[in-house]
Amino acid sequence: MKIAIINGPNLNLLGNRENEIYGSQSFESYFQQMQLKYDHVEFSYFQSNVEGEIINELQKVGNECHGIILNPGGYTHTSVAIGDTLAAISAKVIEVHISNIFEREEFRKLSYVSAKAKGVISGLGLRGYELALQYFIE
Repeated sequence: MKIAIINGPNLNLLGNRENEIYGSQSFESYFQQMQLKYDHVEFSYFQSNVEGEIINELQKVGNECHGIILNPGGYTHTSVAIGDTLAAISAKVIEVHISNIFEREEFRKLSYVSAKAKGVISGLGLRGYELALQYFIE
C-alpha cells in the first residue's frame, strides 16, 4: 500500500513554532515513528511552503498511490487551485489539521480543500495523521 503525506506551509517548523497550538514534536520525528509502526506501508513524504510545488506533488502522486494525507496549512483557506487539483486526481484524500481550525480565527473556518477530500480530521494534533492512515488501511 502506497500512502503519500503532503504538508503545506510552515509545517516544517513543527516543534519550534507555537507549541501551545501545534505541540513540541517535529514532523520528521513523528513521521519516523509512523514508518516504524506501519512498516508494511510504503510512505512518501513531501513538504513545501510553495503552493505550486504542492500542486505539482499532488499531480505526481495522485494517480499512483492508494491515498493521500494532506495538511495544506494556510493554503486551506486560500487555495482554490489545490482544491481543483484534488478533483483532478484519482487518489482519495484525507485533509488533516493539527489544530482545530473551527475554534480559531474566523477566516480559518473556510476550506477550499474539504469539499474535494474524502474526509477531514481537525484538532487531534499529530495523531490526526495516524487516524487518516488507519482509514486507508481499513
